[in-house]
Amino acid sequence: MTEETLGKTNKKISDSPSACSQGEAVGEAVAQSDWKVGDWKVGDWKVVLDNEQIARSVSRMSYEIVERDRDLTKVAIVGIRTGGEFLGRRIQDRIREIEGIELPFGVIDITLYRDDILESDSLPILRGTDLPFSVSGCRIVLVDDVLFTGRTVRAALDAIIDFGRPKRVELAVLVDRGHREFPIRPDYVGKNMPTAYGDSIKLQLIEGGFDNDVLYLVEEPRSLPTI
Repeated sequence: MTEETLGKTNKKISDSPSACSQGEAVGEAVAQSDWKVGDWKVGDWKVVLDNEQIARSVSRMSYEIVERDRDLTKVAIVGIRTGGEFLGRRIQDRIREIEGIELPFGVIDITLYRDDILESDSLPILRGTDLPFSVSGCRIVLVDDVLFTGRTVRAALDAIIDFGRPKRVELAVLVDRGHREFPIRPDYVGKNMPTAYGDSIKLQLIEGGFDNDVLYLVEEPRSLPTI
């Protein structure tokens, strides 16, 4: 596999809004290629957050959301499918434990709001948006798993505005990995994690059928010095 080909493979994976669930594709793409030892070094999967650390991050963000404005009567949690949906549910549950209040919860499917939808040759898979409350006048906490270029969040904002005019929208993410292409900044962050653009992040949650919660960093293959 040439440097150009591998670079395109990594860019395609990292640009996808579901890049956090496609970390395996990096190793698979390299494993199926004809790369040679000495030309490239395949990055290892590194555990960045384990089960306990993820739980602490969710709990801390939940407290921060409550402390930002003690009036929770017009607050709603909205998760971006799929990782953001799972994490949003956990934040909703944690705030219920803290304050004894059941906040409204909804999910956003950004598929039709993506800015690259017309560039795809395949039909989009729709999983549906469900906002069972009035968006207008709400303080909405938008939840996603990994913040990267900001394109996913931009699409989610467009989707929310189609349902009404919220009072304000705040952003909570488990990981901020940098490389923004839109002027978007999270209000609540579990972990700031500098990465290379071609790195991939894979989040495994028990809601997705995994045994444990864990977040991996899969480093992009990097060239080695010639001996």
